[in-house]
Amino acid sequence: MSEFKLSASLEGHEDDVRSVAFPDSTFVLTASRDTTVRLWKLLSPKPPTYDCSLASNGTSFVNSVAFVPPTSKYPDGLIVSGGRDAIIEARQPGRPPQDNAEALLLGHSGNVCALEVGEDGTIVSGSWDTEARVWTIGKWEQSVVLQGHQASVWAVSIYDKETILTGSADKSIHIYHPSGKLLRKINAPDIVRALAKLPPGHWSNADFASAGNDGAISLWRLDGRRVGQLLGHDSFIYSLTTLPSGEIVSAGEDRTVRIWNKGRAVQVITHPAISVWTVAACAQNGDIVTGSSDRIARVFSRVEERHAAPNVLAEFDEAVKASAIPEQALGGINKTDLPGPEFLTSKSGTKEGQVQMIKMGDGSIAAYQWSQAVRQWVNVGTVVDAAAGSGRKISYEGKDWDYVFDVDIEDGKPPLKLPYNATQNPYEVAQKFITDNELPITYLDQVANFIITNSQGATIGQSTQATHAPGSDPWGTESRYRPGDAGAPPAQLPRPKMLPQTQYLTIATANHRMIQKKIEEFNTAFLKENRKDVALQPPDLEVLAATIKQLESASVKPDTSTPILTKGIDIAVNLATRWPADRRLPGLDLLRLLTAASATTVSHTSSGDTTLIDALIESEVFAPDAPVNNTMLAVRALANLFNTEEGRTLMDGSFEAVHTAVGSLSKSGNRNLLIALTTLYVNYAVLAVAGGDAGIGPGADRAVTLLDEVSRIVAHATDSEALYRALVAAGTLLALGRDFRDLAMEALDFEKVLARAEKVGVEPRIKNVIREIRDELA
Repeated sequence: MSEFKLSASLEGHEDDVRSVAFPDSTFVLTASRDTTVRLWKLLSPKPPTYDCSLASNGTSFVNSVAFVPPTSKYPDGLIVSGGRDAIIEARQPGRPPQDNAEALLLGHSGNVCALEVGEDGTIVSGSWDTEARVWTIGKWEQSVVLQGHQASVWAVSIYDKETILTGSADKSIHIYHPSGKLLRKINAPDIVRALAKLPPGHWSNADFASAGNDGAISLWRLDGRRVGQLLGHDSFIYSLTTLPSGEIVSAGEDRTVRIWNKGRAVQVITHPAISVWTVAACAQNGDIVTGSSDRIARVFSRVEERHAAPNVLAEFDEAVKASAIPEQALGGINKTDLPGPEFLTSKSGTKEGQVQMIKMGDGSIAAYQWSQAVRQWVNVGTVVDAAAGSGRKISYEGKDWDYVFDVDIEDGKPPLKLPYNATQNPYEVAQKFITDNELPITYLDQVANFIITNSQGATIGQSTQATHAPGSDPWGTESRYRPGDAGAPPAQLPRPKMLPQTQYLTIATANHRMIQKKIEEFNTAFLKENRKDVALQPPDLEVLAATIKQLESASVKPDTSTPILTKGIDIAVNLATRWPADRRLPGLDLLRLLTAASATTVSHTSSGDTTLIDALIESEVFAPDAPVNNTMLAVRALANLFNTEEGRTLMDGSFEAVHTAVGSLSKSGNRNLLIALTTLYVNYAVLAVAGGDAGIGPGADRAVTLLDEVSRIVAHATDSEALYRALVAAGTLLALGRDFRDLAMEALDFEKVLARAEKVGVEPRIKNVIREIRDELA
């Protein structure tokens, strides 16, 4: 079978291309850390040329993209994308990015890092929040939550209408029914970053493949048996796909894409980049598209007529040859024993992709890779020894390093040594450091981000013009090779301590234009129904637009002291409390943003004996039969009031009324409502500690009431985020002092509650909070 060769380079992104989709031979989708999703339409097949247009332009990293096939309602299909803002966006292709999205899928609380669409249009998403979700077209506000993982869900795959696969950083693969029932758990050999369904009768006798941090592709049956393994990658594997032929395609940190057939790699495509993040195949023609850290997506084809022009192919080969390969990434080489250039003509390789170091006549070291197709060694880069900015190496344990950090883990004990070379993967170094020193895995992100911040990072083959602060990726892919602050002081890593919580929490992320659009849609319906008693008039709509514009500006540059249009506040309160319950949602969402944005909201909606809180309670939004999403947004609005001093004063004086209104909500099984409620309780706990509400008296009575409420949630919560926030609230309250703790222990069976949390809370962050609480109680 002929080899894949470059078909086209899709250049236009300004940062890493993190996800690609190839749903049709006529177009490609790409998603990038530059906050955009791009649609590439094929203009000419010989040679292939593509026209680029923006499909979406957001405000944060986009890490996943997929395509919903055309339907009668959406004849052009839908582009779905997700990223750091935890929102999944559905858009019709061809619409300008400034238009409203067709839908925003809300539910995840962390970066959406995986998306897949089934043949029937079912959407499955995976997130850093440890959950996967199943979405149905048209029922955008509903999703089935696939729970059970204990760390980020990196990969999802729809096997058939009855079977969904998920892969996680907790080193497991779960098999679910779309209803949410967990059918089987499979223990994987390492962190799982990629999954791919295999066609029936596959040569491997497997049903699906997985890959991840161990650099191996595992082949599995649905019953959990591993029936094979494909070895060849030298580092993390980030992405898998299958060709119509049944061949497996993989992409990874070793800057290669590999095509596998009948147990061996039949081709290795080296890229001029640090990482190849993603690969996707076109089911129609068997071409593939890749996305990598050099900001370029590339299409490859086996069909000669779809190959790029000869000069473009030559430019790609030269770019690969010019690549700088860090010596440290090769595991150490003995330069004196390397063969010279004569080896390239006298010796053949033993397998596709085999790499051989050659000592050139000028003393430099070149990397050559064996190609079975052309039966020759191909130059894939020059080996370099990158040092820190000063160029000075530091000797430690008989080896030279760019950095040797002193890391303080525990007071009173000497610091630990952490050696690091600028071309290493900071997260691999951090993981080894933690393992070698028997430290908690919860330190992983701290140690890795500390390395990034205090070193210059590896910039080989990368532009240093656009840099990013270290991300919050819990398992090590976000911005890890980006240069940090070279002038940072010597490193000190404090023992992480989470309690007591000292900062008030807000829930203020939103799509402002979508809120405005929904209000206008409902208002148009009221006008058609001749409901002039509730409908907004044109001047009101102008004020609404101006208020939302002001909120958008505030979200970019927060300033809670800036007055919000008072008329806009009136409109929001009216929408949230007086519109019919089934149409209050966007109004409540707007009010939730206003309570976080400006003190004006509090002062303007409090007149005489009537306050904003009174208005919400009187609207019966907290009643048992109120729509749960309405209640959830109202609780968020209360939690956001703590963002201003005026709001905190109002919440402080309204504690009894708030407690009476929301006290029964702890029994709810709705995840988002429980998270909103526990956020409210965290803020009340922070307020209690900030006010010094210790001792025996009214303040202590309120604290005991709060502790009682969060204890009920801890005693029954199944959702990890709600459990975590309830524990943080409890731990913060316990910091009020020994007198309060003694009172709480007498009044509540808190020890029993804590014991239950220890059994169900398996996440490291939950165990850490529980440990701190026990230390406080000791």
